[in-house]
Amino acid sequence: MLTLVPEEIEIYAQEHSAALPPLLAELTQATQEKFGGLAMMLSGQIEGQLLQTLAASIGAKRALEIGTFTGFSALMMAAALPDDGEIVTLELSSDHAALARSFFQRSPDGHKVRLIEGPALDSLKTLEGPFDLVFIDADKTGYLDYYEAALPMLSERGVIAVDNVLWSGYILDPKDDDGRAIAAFNDHIARDERITNVILTVRDGIMLIRRR
Repeated sequence: MLTLVPEEIEIYAQEHSAALPPLLAELTQATQEKFGGLAMMLSGQIEGQLLQTLAASIGAKRALEIGTFTGFSALMMAAALPDDGEIVTLELSSDHAALARSFFQRSPDGHKVRLIEGPALDSLKTLEGPFDLVFIDADKTGYLDYYEAALPMLSERGVIAVDNVLWSGYILDPKDDDGRAIAAFNDHIARDERITNVILTVRDGIMLIRRR
């Protein structure tokens, strides 16, 4: 479990937050069975509910996700979009995309989801905004490029959410390329005069960004 708080506090928060729909609980289990330890990349109940709440609070109609994995966060956000809303989600792995699609097909919100396979930067070049909510949760060395590609497509009221920005606490002294990339990304955002931001100590650290 990727979390910065003690496990018992995380469990308490889960028990006192809205429960996952049965299909999302099933998706969590299927991801664990098929991908083992990689299942920790799932956003999970708390972060998923946060993304859903953000989408509902800003009245999002279009959303963009960079990094589908098995579709958990896409379906959480899709549930908050209107029936004619859309979430475009980008995924490199065909194995991850296949499991995601199988659950999109079963979900009452699946018709709102458009999954594009391939390198995210290539896919981003084919898209047009505006997007009201952008969620970045893909390869960490690509964060800065994904952000710069997504920002021009962000609506005036839009929010960008970025996952793993505290890197399990190792952001204070990063030891690997991913950690160093996240540190560089965080520094870039802190200097960016186009936006304002806040880092939340939820799960593995979530940064929320909006235009000034």
